[in-house]
Amino acid sequence: MQIDKLRGKELDQLFKAVLSLKDLDECYRFFDDLCTINEIQSLSQRLDVARMLREGNTYHKIEAETGASTATISRVKRCLNFGNDTYEMVLARVKEENSTTAEE
Repeated sequence: MQIDKLRGKELDQLFKAVLSLKDLDECYRFFDDLCTINEIQSLSQRLDVARMLREGNTYHKIEAETGASTATISRVKRCLNFGNDTYEMVLARVKEENSTTAEE
């Protein structure tokens, strides 16, 4: 993993802080304090690009709908193909959560 180079006390603290968040409102408030609007948009855009790639959308459609550059789309695709499978994991969990919520 590339991130292993950054592993340490500070990164552990960040990840533990994220894991401690209890609901969507806490996430909004924490990330509002932690990140710039552009950083938050970039992170959410990458996840949306991953979802669209997973659904089989073309680069052109993804670029048009998300505003992501082809470089960003390529990077996300590389992670989907050769990464740690976490995009797949979280997208499946979000989809499951959304279908459970819709049934209620």
